[in-house]
Amino acid sequence: MKLEASLKHFSPQGMHISDSVKGTSPDRVTGTDIMAAIGTTSSRARFGLAAYFGKAGISKTDEQLAVQALARHAMEAAPKNVRKAAGGEFGWCMQLLAQFAFAEYARSAATSVTCHSCDGTGLTSRYEDVIKHPGIIDADGVPVVAPKIKHELVKHTCASCGGKGVVHARCRCGGKGEVLDRVATKEKGAPVFKTCERCSGNGFSSVPSTAAHKVILKRLPNLHVRTWTRNWKPFLADLVDKCWQEEHQADTAFQNATTLHQSES
Repeated sequence: MKLEASLKHFSPQGMHISDSVKGTSPDRVTGTDIMAAIGTTSSRARFGLAAYFGKAGISKTDEQLAVQALARHAMEAAPKNVRKAAGGEFGWCMQLLAQFAFAEYARSAATSVTCHSCDGTGLTSRYEDVIKHPGIIDADGVPVVAPKIKHELVKHTCASCGGKGVVHARCRCGGKGEVLDRVATKEKGAPVFKTCERCSGNGFSSVPSTAAHKVILKRLPNLHVRTWTRNWKPFLADLVDKCWQEEHQADTAFQNATTLHQSES
């Protein structure tokens, strides 16, 4: 049994009234077997299990555990050039890279985050000149009453989120990863789809590495973009791959554990 099959056991299920008889095969895996297999997997692949459950939104604690484990790995596996550039801020930088790496690993078409431009309010404010009274002009075009203008704080709909307060990672293809190939469709006379060029078939946009660079610049203002691209960016990608590797190990351990429970029963 794959690890993803365990997720349904964390969701509340309503009572189903039916006259059908439940399966009584001795080879079936029960909820108790699933929980036991999760415990076995936790002891063998704690990092990967916490990362997967954190990505699935099962537990915020698992997400924090995964980020901490990834940060420890980053501190152990960081290249010399990264260590040298980080200096006294090495621990903080590794923690930040771990957070960005996990966010990229857990990202999907359903991911949404609070808009940073408006802090989730859907509105942005800026000072503008507001005409309170247009003034009065006589028939000859001579101003009789001067216009009344005040410099006030004006609220506008946030351009980044469109007033929703959240920004979705879903691509314009709707998260499908495919778009209609209009040229091929016109030639063939039937719908032909191609891989979405914007998201490369993922269905969602990735977290730009420049976002992590901008945050790190607050502590390391001398970190040149060329140094970031050459040394830090590949290391960030390695941390994302580490999450996928640990998830694969957890999935393998879970499958072995469920197979063992099936053979024992």
